[in-house]
Amino acid sequence: MSKRDYYEVLGLQKNASEAEIKKAFKRMAMKYHPDRNPDDAEAEEKFKEAKEAYEVLCDAQKRAAYDQFGHAGVDPSMGGGGGFGGGGASFSDIFGDVFGDIFGGGRGGGQRVYRGADLRYNLELTLEEAVAGTTVKIRVPTLATCSMCGGSGASPGSNPETCTTCGGVGQVRMQQGFFSVQQTCPRCHGSGMMISDPCPKCHGQGRVRENKTLSVKVPAGVDTGDRIRLAGEGEAGENGGPPGDLYVQIRVKEHPIFKRDDNNLYCEVPISFVTAALGGELEVPTLEGRVVLKIPPETQSGKLFRLRGKGVKPVRGGPVGDLLCRVAVETPINLSAKQKELLREFQKTLDEKGGGHHNPQSHSWLDGVKKFFENMKL
Repeated sequence: MSKRDYYEVLGLQKNASEAEIKKAFKRMAMKYHPDRNPDDAEAEEKFKEAKEAYEVLCDAQKRAAYDQFGHAGVDPSMGGGGGFGGGGASFSDIFGDVFGDIFGGGRGGGQRVYRGADLRYNLELTLEEAVAGTTVKIRVPTLATCSMCGGSGASPGSNPETCTTCGGVGQVRMQQGFFSVQQTCPRCHGSGMMISDPCPKCHGQGRVRENKTLSVKVPAGVDTGDRIRLAGEGEAGENGGPPGDLYVQIRVKEHPIFKRDDNNLYCEVPISFVTAALGGELEVPTLEGRVVLKIPPETQSGKLFRLRGKGVKPVRGGPVGDLLCRVAVETPINLSAKQKELLREFQKTLDEKGGGHHNPQSHSWLDGVKKFFENMKL
């Protein structure tokens, strides 16, 4: 009886990846394994067929021979490569192989290594520091590789030994009905190794807690929410694994004068009633020093004056932002009797020509209010 094409058996294309082959076999094994289909000869035959296809296609050498020569390339009776078992493996053994390959639980020994954890450091900057850029020293608590044992966890002169419970795999299998559940080894806690003579400095952990001082170069233009990655400055890895990274999270403190919006700066400039009416000049601050701002006559409160190029240079490049000064006309307080009288006389001179002539905004607003109430009466 001729055999079916192995790719057809598993429902795959010839360019299927190893992961797709394993997934397809897992699906068929769940459906046709003899443990789940007792006394079903047809299901048993389909399982054997799927297992045979899986064992060939998951072996790179056998798969290459099969792709080139077909069944003749892998059938021992026809002079092909090495054969495979017929199907006596248990349901749990089959899934132990598949899941072990997928999730890294392989059958080889050796101590497992783990990448160190990433760390986060919150760095608070003034607006001046964030805009201009700076270099700061930070002190970070972290787990570093033990200098006495070099990260092995074993006392100098001794070495870790392969765990006798899991055989160095780091995991053990627990049988639960049809399924084999893989769990972390309770003896070595997943490392695959045992330490009979722990290092006196790190107590067998391979890492010690310490504080390290780092120099962080902050580029010009950073803002709240930006972060700087320092590769390899996180916690040391376990069992000689690579270290994690350190992420410096930026937060810019509020400034007493300036507000930042993207690459622009805003500030409020109070001016007197006389300056607003007659015009004048006043000094305003920028992050680079003082500049003179010219106030034209009849300036209204809330008017924005733009000082180009006096904002923030973007951290990722581009044109420098602007400084926008919003003027606020300040009402005088603590007036003397003479000053009050002068203001009353001044108001009379304004009223002589009608309010709309000198106060157009107020006059327009009053007209709008009047029309509003007239419409309500209709």
